[in-house]
Amino acid sequence: MSDSTFAGQTAVNDAANNVGHGDGVTLRSVRWLDGNDGGSLRIIDQRLLPGSLEYRDLNTADDIIAAIRSLAVRGANSIGAAGAFAYAFAVRDGLSADEAFNKVVEARPTAVALIHGVQQAADEYGANADWRDAVSAGNSIIEKDAEECRRIGEVGSVELADASHIMTHCNTGILATAGIGTALGVIYTKQAQGQEVHVYSTETRPLRQGLRLTAWELHRNGVDVTALVDGAAPAALHAGIVDAVIVGADRIARNGDTANKIGTYGLAVAAHENGIPFYVAAPLSAIDLDAADARDIPIEFRAGGEILDAPGVDQSLPTWNPSFDVTPAELITGIITPEGVLRAPYETSIAKAFGSSGQTRP
Repeated sequence: MSDSTFAGQTAVNDAANNVGHGDGVTLRSVRWLDGNDGGSLRIIDQRLLPGSLEYRDLNTADDIIAAIRSLAVRGANSIGAAGAFAYAFAVRDGLSADEAFNKVVEARPTAVALIHGVQQAADEYGANADWRDAVSAGNSIIEKDAEECRRIGEVGSVELADASHIMTHCNTGILATAGIGTALGVIYTKQAQGQEVHVYSTETRPLRQGLRLTAWELHRNGVDVTALVDGAAPAALHAGIVDAVIVGADRIARNGDTANKIGTYGLAVAAHENGIPFYVAAPLSAIDLDAADARDIPIEFRAGGEILDAPGVDQSLPTWNPSFDVTPAELITGIITPEGVLRAPYETSIAKAFGSSGQTRP
């Protein structure tokens, strides 16, 4: 099975896969479907957006892993749930618990939510060695994620109540989570509350996920959005047309260092230089308590072909194409979580957040 193809079938009924939220209509990025054959994971094939909205039903671990690697399903929160279902299929089809765990978590190394999702599935499976218990873990992840996104939106809408022009990077919304999103969840909540909000959405390399996904998703849900290339973002911050920057996170170290889509670090530097607050929005599951700082966060690299996409460009050119960079904690104004806004020193506020939530691990 290659990373770019998988055997899932397209589901044609768009309306049946939509759910209402507030005043808008949201999409279901990941959804478990029970069936006579044991069930399947329905995803939106995000490689095709915005040109085509298509759903695919995935029935094997290999299908889900290929979808994760090819970014057909993406976003730290969504791939955490997808990873749980992949683990369920893997043990159902004969892999040992350890083999299944290792196979799935290797799909994408930076997003700690994938590891957490697979671990939750493995823990549930271990009790009775029943693959359907791992499926239940995946459904629990989806339910929890939707609730945490709602709470992040509420916390963030208070913190950013005075910010009406907001810049964001990559996609952190409905397409990346099981709910309204993390950073974009704040946007949607502000909109639902009647707060003025206009979003500046960066193009976001690689794969232009800000342009293809965020701008499309926001426009679909009635949010005013302006697209700009990544190279223009610091100039927009310097020009004073942005009140705040808010991004998501794929992994946060104990000291607050945060890995997110490549280009986030540059935005944080430009925001700091121009006196503009820079926020991260994420659930506690994005925090890796085993990572002391940036040095403990693995960075995924993508194929060079993803950036050598202009007509006539020599496809053999060497490339340096990291998917993520790490923003130092000192450049982050606050981390918006379901438990409130965490502030520096982050080692202290993160420890308190886990204590107040009753968790020792996400």
